Amino acid sequence: MNPHQTASDKPILFPAAALTTSLLLLLSGCSKEEQGRNYTIPRTICSMPVDNEALASILPAGQKITVKDRSYPGTKGCQVIVDGTLIVTTVQMWVEAGRTAAFVAASQSIDKVDRSAEEGRYQYSAHEAYGKTQGCVDTKHEQELYAVIQAPSSKHRDPDAMKRLIVSFTKSVEESAECTSGAGR
Repeated sequence: MNPHQTASDKPILFPAAALTTSLLLLLSGCSKEEQGRNYTIPRTICSMPVDNEALASILPAGQKITVKDRSYPGTKGCQVIVDGTLIVTTVQMWVEAGRTAAFVAASQSIDKVDRSAEEGRYQYSAHEAYGKTQGCVDTKHEQELYAVIQAPSSKHRDPDAMKRLIVSFTKSVEESAECTSGAGR
C-alpha cells in the first residue's frame, strides 16, 4: 500500500470479479438453454397464430416438439409436447353467457391466478391464462367463447409471457371459424 493511500482509496477487486463471474454464469445459462432447443418454436397452435416469442419463453430445451389436437364437442383444444412431456395446453371453450374470465379461471385453474388486464378481460399468472373473446356469442345456446392457456409442467414461469400469449391467442380465436360457428355445431 502506498504510504499516501488510505484504506478507502484501495481498489476494490473482489466485488468486480464476483460481478463478472456472475454475469458470465448467467450468460452461459442462457446460451445453454438456447443451444439445448433443437426444435422450431411454433407460430401457431391448432391453426391459431400466437406470440411465438412469448411461447418460446415458457418452452424448455429439448429435441422434439409435437402439437396434438385434443378437441371434443363444444371445446377445441391442443397440447404442446416437448420430448414426450406435456408443457402447454390450449382450449377454446363455450361458457354460459354473462360469465367472466375470472369465473372461468376460478373453475379451470390449477393454482391461484393473481393478475388481470383490460378490466378483467384477461386473467393470468406465471403459468396460466384465461381470455374472454369479444363478439364470439352463440345466441341459440346463450354462450360465449373463452380462450385458455395452461403451462403447469413448464419450469419457466413468466407472467408477462403468459399475458402476451393469451392476448394473441384470444385475438386469433376471435378471427376464427370457431367464433362464428357457435357452440352447437
